[in-house]
Amino acid sequence: MKHQQRVDFSKVSIDGGFWKAKQDMVAGTSLMAVYARFAETGRFEALKLKGVEGQPDTPHIFWDSDTAKWIESAAYVLQKRPNPELERLVDSLVDDMVESQMPDGYFQSHFQTVEPENRWTRRQDHELYCAGHLMEAAVAYYEATGKDAFLKMVCRMADHIERVFVREGSAKFHSPGHEEIELALVRLYHCTGERRYLELAEYFVNVRGTAKDHDSSYAWCNPRYYQAHLPVREQTTAEGHAVRAVYLYNAMARLALETGDERLCSAAKKIFNNIADRRMYITGGIGSSSVGEAFTVDYHLPNLTAYAESCAALGLALFAQQMAQIDEDARYADVAERAMYNGFLSSVSLDGKAFFYENPLEIDPMLHHKDVSVDENKERFPIMQRKEVFECSCCPPNIIRFIASIGNFLYTHERGMVYVHQYMESSARFETEAGPVSLVQRTAYPYDGAVAIDVQGVRELALRIPGWCGEWSAMVDGNAVQPQCRRGYALLALGGGSHTVELTLAMPVCLVAANPKVQQDAGRVAVMRGPLVYCLEGVDNGAYLRDIRVDRTADWSIGWENGLGVQALSCTGWRRRLDPAAPLYAPLQDDLEPASLKWIPYFAFANRGETEMIVWVQVR
Repeated sequence: MKHQQRVDFSKVSIDGGFWKAKQDMVAGTSLMAVYARFAETGRFEALKLKGVEGQPDTPHIFWDSDTAKWIESAAYVLQKRPNPELERLVDSLVDDMVESQMPDGYFQSHFQTVEPENRWTRRQDHELYCAGHLMEAAVAYYEATGKDAFLKMVCRMADHIERVFVREGSAKFHSPGHEEIELALVRLYHCTGERRYLELAEYFVNVRGTAKDHDSSYAWCNPRYYQAHLPVREQTTAEGHAVRAVYLYNAMARLALETGDERLCSAAKKIFNNIADRRMYITGGIGSSSVGEAFTVDYHLPNLTAYAESCAALGLALFAQQMAQIDEDARYADVAERAMYNGFLSSVSLDGKAFFYENPLEIDPMLHHKDVSVDENKERFPIMQRKEVFECSCCPPNIIRFIASIGNFLYTHERGMVYVHQYMESSARFETEAGPVSLVQRTAYPYDGAVAIDVQGVRELALRIPGWCGEWSAMVDGNAVQPQCRRGYALLALGGGSHTVELTLAMPVCLVAANPKVQQDAGRVAVMRGPLVYCLEGVDNGAYLRDIRVDRTADWSIGWENGLGVQALSCTGWRRRLDPAAPLYAPLQDDLEPASLKWIPYFAFANRGETEMIVWVQVR
């Protein structure tokens, strides 16, 4: 089993280009926009164990996780951009939590405020999930500031959880209904050196699927919904609630890395392959059904009703990143890239103030208004415009913490070999087993496939050749080289010293077809250029986008869409002539006429008002 070390984002600086703009957006706009919405809705006051007037059962069972992810986001921003005022806000929230924590270490604002008699009685009520996010936030804040009050608090909480679940067995269930704490405990172990936390993470993973923990409050589902239908080492397919699932799978991969557990590694590989080969949208979105926010069956990938929750795409990228550390294969970084630039990034508006919970691959505004005689139980479609806050607002803080720490995805290393998984304008300095190294990337990726890397101290460099790339070339110090390729990586023997490596990835526009088993996409194609999936919007292309046909031999042009600040594609396609007097049905005619088509990156859709949108189009 491979054992690559990930280079932490704290060692990486995103210096310019695509992701620098996104990080500036998070630090300058998104972070405080989410803070304001959370303050308005009472999430922060809840830490003082107060309810919200007029809202029964508040604080809600998941509010602590929202707060924790916001604090984690703030910590990542502070790691790179010291801000005393932001630090003061976080310190105030930490003080409230420390003050509210019970003497035995328990903290959960809902149960302490609303129903203290029911703590640790209902598996699905997010107690362990919230605890996990608090642990991750505390570690991140400690690493950013050196302040340990929050860290000490979550250690008391972890000690309490270990006592209740392992030593006493006094909880009414054995493993969390919503996974997350497993990942957090591994992180807490690395921060504190306390091995009991790693062992507690192993306990929660190992007990899943072995105990009868089905919660009667979730009578509408079965154990597949929370991945408890089998012991984890016997699972081979992605099942149930997509976010819960990928958090578990990420933990399985992480524990395999920590312990060398080959069976856990094997199960994680099989599940990853099931997702990537049969249950993932072209955008990297996962979880196709709104019923349970869940995976369904192989090749069921509807577009109009796609759920594809933002947190699920984020979780898939994290799972892929973790798998890359235990199995040398570029497809993991390929999947992470697909999710990062498409199904994840579409979740935030271009101004950074509003968010999608769901990320459909097609929008028809007419369908949202079709049930004119029905007030309830309407057919469900995803919303067409992003919102600033949701009743369940797991996505906004998750999105901003992910962008703020995007540098985590660039590099791993093993025995002197440095792997370059993602391409971003950046600089990094870190230690390897062979000594200190430095890498500076210069690139306009993802809009341009030219990447120059100034390298110091690297003996061997492994450059990912993306799965979408059919032609590429490499140079070292101005000389063309033909490196050996292994499992999607081009291997360069540099021998240390200082070198400039240039990688050129051809980026033609590509028409992509889905497997015939994906019946919703039969006879249709998606447009990609590099890692980006493109779409059509009605605001550019008029109405009835499903009737448009793209020519497989079309000439493409590339230009900037200044109103959106993105690179757009243009070509000539075809559509039927629209006759207002045409009957409902008529004999087929050859009545296609040329149409000028403009395509924008999928991540940029729904930033210009309600309009049609489509990814999969007919081909001629």
